[in-house]
Amino acid sequence: QVQLVESGGDLVSPGGSLTLSCTASGFTLQYYAVGWFRRAPGKEREGVSHISNRDNGKYYGDSVKERFTIFRDNAKNRVYLQMNSLKPEDTAVYYCAAKRAGDASYDYWGQGTRVTVSS
Repeated sequence: QVQLVESGGDLVSPGGSLTLSCTASGFTLQYYAVGWFRRAPGKEREGVSHISNRDNGKYYGDSVKERFTIFRDNAKNRVYLQMNSLKPEDTAVYYCAAKRAGDASYDYWGQGTRVTVSS
């Protein structure tokens, strides 16, 4: 069965850290570009970070630069999103998605994991 599963969402205080995981099954994630997205309450989905499958080039949205880091663990068929210095405005459901190189749209999406930043 082909699927992506996110995990690691939690309630955390402002200034805290979390690491989200995106685990693939049924396909080899290292051959796919992976993106992290989030949807905050009442807002549209936002692209957070992306890692390519060719040179592992990384992209970060302006709101998370210098605070979030995306990286792969190919042995575990996972991509992680390490989030530091969390702010209340980072509160959202976070989704990962995977696509083959050259595809215009993402082929697989996870179900999301909730991150709440609150004191």
